Amino acid sequence: MRTVATFKKAFEVMGYCLCAAKGAAETLKFNMALILLPVCRNTITWLRKNRSINSVIPFNDNVNFHKLIAGGIVIGVILHGGTHLACDFPRIVGCNHSVFRRTIGSGFQNHQPSYFEILLTTESATGIAMVVLMAIAFSLATQLPRRRPSAMPWPLQRLTGFNAFWYSHHLFILVYALLIVHSMFLFLTKDVTEKTTWMYIAIPVLLYASERVARALRSGLYNVNIVKATAYPGKVLSLKVSKPPGFQYRSGMYIFLQCPQISTFEWHPFSLTSAPEDDHLGVHIRTLGDWSYQIYSLFQETQISGNSGFPKVSIDGPYGAASQDHVKYDIVVLIGLGIGATPFISIVRDIAHGQPKTLGYINDEESVITKGPSKAYLYWVTREQGSFEWFQDVMKEISEANRRQPVVEMHNFLTSVYQDGDARSALLTAIQALKCTKNGIDIISRTPVRTHFARPNWFKIFSNLASKHAGEKIGVFYCGPSMLVKELEKICAKLTTTTSTRFVFHKENY
Repeated sequence: MRTVATFKKAFEVMGYCLCAAKGAAETLKFNMALILLPVCRNTITWLRKNRSINSVIPFNDNVNFHKLIAGGIVIGVILHGGTHLACDFPRIVGCNHSVFRRTIGSGFQNHQPSYFEILLTTESATGIAMVVLMAIAFSLATQLPRRRPSAMPWPLQRLTGFNAFWYSHHLFILVYALLIVHSMFLFLTKDVTEKTTWMYIAIPVLLYASERVARALRSGLYNVNIVKATAYPGKVLSLKVSKPPGFQYRSGMYIFLQCPQISTFEWHPFSLTSAPEDDHLGVHIRTLGDWSYQIYSLFQETQISGNSGFPKVSIDGPYGAASQDHVKYDIVVLIGLGIGATPFISIVRDIAHGQPKTLGYINDEESVITKGPSKAYLYWVTREQGSFEWFQDVMKEISEANRRQPVVEMHNFLTSVYQDGDARSALLTAIQALKCTKNGIDIISRTPVRTHFARPNWFKIFSNLASKHAGEKIGVFYCGPSMLVKELEKICAKLTTTTSTRFVFHKENY
């Protein structure tokens, strides 16, 4: 009753502005708690093992969900802070003095403050500080400054990029500390039981903090050494590191990699291209940013100098990814653009060699049974011929395995050459066919896997698959630039509704 009476008195001064600000504050509490859960990677990897939970919660879209919540926080901040600054505070300052003393005066020691005095209070100062810190973090996390710093105005180029995004995100440690202080000094709220912010964020903050501690401890326990480092065309670095004792993973998973010589704080995710039964861990790193360029240069300098010792690296993981869901399907279609083929390399190796898959569920818990996709199609699209060297040994390995049991079909597409049948590529096509007929080796990829020219006709490819596997359910997995996502989703949806074959689309974050 006391709370209702206090609210009625405050409403008499601030009106519906108070309702808008309070409502936005409640959404902010919830979203500030929720935004931490999608980045608790160990928890997500563990939860995705439970079939009932995995079927309801979209763990594969955890990054997009994180961004969606961030958007909700931005809206909440604008509504909460904007309503206070533009409506509530002016009404408090301009309120009739007698009305002020009768309603909310006791909350201000019966002193009617000026606008500037309100801004200097603990509540306002912490709120403004949080907005400034969040604005910095949100701005540096957007697509342009994070991935294309060179496109920014020259004074900002040194202040943007992945490093700026990574370090600025840690400003949220201060934001959460300020949020607790902010919630403890609320205007007109003296009863501690009404200050509920800590109730919202306590468990998520503790969960996230424990995850960070667990990651640091685990990465320290994994003592790994570089077994082999290879530089490929296109500035791609292949690393094979020793497999720590007890390190278990499934095809499609990824790990985080750190190189102390570059930074002791930066950890970057890379899909495992080695198979679970291998005695090493393999990753392929393409130079797409500051850190990847530095590690490529570091290993290249080591190789050129003839130094027998490689730079030290640390690993953390493994973590679950969308492509792990391939075990749910009898038939899978894997589509990788450029370096986007990496999540699928360990998968096709597993399928080609008929390895046992973690697939079945007993009482909603995973159990190992020998079953998995009976057929896999890998479509790898790239612009550069040299890219085929990245996984040349894998293509040869799978081609050899297919002689015993043809379960994996691999199709390479080189988009820098005119399509098959075009007069401008007729000579190359003829030489390719002659060479392949003579010794079974494709002259482009230098493997038994045939290379097609130009971009794939996806509708034709999927229509053929629908005809070939009528009435079946096919899992489609894509990793690459987002420009192709909508086209593939549209084709899958159309053929699912117009044919007896059902296509289920999944995508990796690129």
